[in-house]
Amino acid sequence: MNRKRESTGFLIKQRAFLKLYILTSIEKERWYGMQLLEELKTAFKPFGYEPQHSEIYRALHDLLEDGILTRHKIVEEGAKYKEVVVYSIKDKETAKAYKKLVKADLDRGEQLLRKALQDNFS
Repeated sequence: MNRKRESTGFLIKQRAFLKLYILTSIEKERWYGMQLLEELKTAFKPFGYEPQHSEIYRALHDLLEDGILTRHKIVEEGAKYKEVVVYSIKDKETAKAYKKLVKADLDRGEQLLRKALQDNFS
């Protein structure tokens, strides 16, 4: 990654959380931004979280700038001239390393939340 890793603070930052899900989704299939947004909205709706369009695209742009993703245009299926931008993993090792860092932050956050629940609600 070109950028220095930023601390996620007390709990994981929203953008790091979104990047994790974006990478996992793209590893499974080729995706474009609106598909990712709809998938994440559906997945997190039961938890009262709705990622915004702008945050999804900021996360995608960060991953592009970090050299983890690549993008290219394809003609949308069933449309003669409509092009969409599709994202794919460019550097699998860097993607794996990023996900490993986020996992460490999630594990730490989980421990903090468990402690807070135990200390304050037991």
